[in-house]
Amino acid sequence: MSMKKVIGKLFKADTDFNLIQNGDRICVGVSGGKDSVLLLYALSLYQKAAKRIANKDFSVLGIHLEMGFGNMDFTDLKAFFQEKEIEYVDYPTQLYEILKLHPKNDKIQCSLCSKLKKGAIIRAAQEHGCNKVAFAHHADDAIETLFMNMIYGARISTFSPAMHLKVSNMDFIRPFIYCFENEIRKTVKHEKLPLVKSTCPNDGYTKRQETKELLKQIYHTFPTAKENFLTSLSNQKQFNLWVKAKDWRHHSK
Repeated sequence: MSMKKVIGKLFKADTDFNLIQNGDRICVGVSGGKDSVLLLYALSLYQKAAKRIANKDFSVLGIHLEMGFGNMDFTDLKAFFQEKEIEYVDYPTQLYEILKLHPKNDKIQCSLCSKLKKGAIIRAAQEHGCNKVAFAHHADDAIETLFMNMIYGARISTFSPAMHLKVSNMDFIRPFIYCFENEIRKTVKHEKLPLVKSTCPNDGYTKRQETKELLKQIYHTFPTAKENFLTSLSNQKQFNLWVKAKDWRHHSK
């Protein structure tokens, strides 16, 4: 997929869910993977287009949380951002050392890692004057989260395109919700973006990966399912779930 189409899907997400406003300073957490690298690059291009076409003025900053994993070289990636005049900083943390102190089944806990990274990126964003954090979660992530919540949590839900965290007074946005992973992968390859392979010891061995494999089987059998799953997340007119009698009586008052 071309960068033009990526920007188009980013624009649709922004329009549909009012993700970006005038005066925003947006932090993008850069892990070095394809999703976050493309998001920072795409937002920097969208920033220029939005200012020219819609008179929407905002700024973008890439922040890399230094987790403490070994053998991750960001030299080429930093050079790319510098060449494109994209603001980027490294933010040192002790997250891996903390995670190693609280293992589960001899592995670091992905849920704890996610929680700690969220807190760290909020602190980093605040220190650099940002009022929003943009996550690189894409359409496949949203569908996988939906299925994981149903399979493991007995609830029908996924993450929101935008949300506000009162405790930290920070907004979170997900501009890639209309982009599928294969589209991101093709765009990164086409643009020859420099990536940094994760050396996380849990990489590829998660419940999310299992859910991803399950969905691959569904898509193979039902090719239209992927687009339909994504559409269903905002298809409120066709939303219909069971309501128990006691809940119905309470709702009708």
